[in-house]
Amino acid sequence: MKLLYRIGFYLVGFSVGLILLAVILKGKKTSCNYGPNDRVISNLSRKSWSSEVVNHASFDAISFHKFLEKASVDFSKSDTQKDSCRVYFLNGYWNDQAISLEVENCEKEVKLIRLNLKND
Repeated sequence: MKLLYRIGFYLVGFSVGLILLAVILKGKKTSCNYGPNDRVISNLSRKSWSSEVVNHASFDAISFHKFLEKASVDFSKSDTQKDSCRVYFLNGYWNDQAISLEVENCEKEVKLIRLNLKND
């Protein structure tokens, strides 16, 4: 069999496989979160949210999820070795103000422990 025919058969099979994969995964909420930052943010965004912070009442669940869209995790300050509720430090922006959050990631919910406004 000539090399050109082999390449043609390969490309046809590859194309059919891509189409089938697109059809199968079309309706599902799939994501490719391979980096540690993306996995933590994805995990936090799927859980219910509660706050222990009293002085920032306008920072609610909607604000928290908007903050998570562009937040980054500071793993050097985070305590990721706990068995129960891991503590993460998140950096990002809320209402055009740089803030950092300290959150406790438990099995079924995320608790906001501290909200710090940063001065640029």
